[in-house]
Amino acid sequence: MSERQGAGTTNGKEKTSGINDGQKKVQEEFGIDMDAPEIECAAVVIQSQFRKFQKKKAGSQS
Repeated sequence: MSERQGAGTTNGKEKTSGINDGQKKVQEEFGIDMDAPEIECAAVVIQSQFRKFQKKKAGSQS
């Protein structure tokens, strides 16, 4: 994580434009087309499994 912080040449006075900068960097680094149908399908599957996990976790705590 320190690599990303030290990568910029800012001196603390400049500000980034926001969250979109981080998203653009991720897309450029990995070359993933976030609009591809396969990616959207994979995201839905991952989110579904995560929700199931959260429900199971919440049910076991009560």
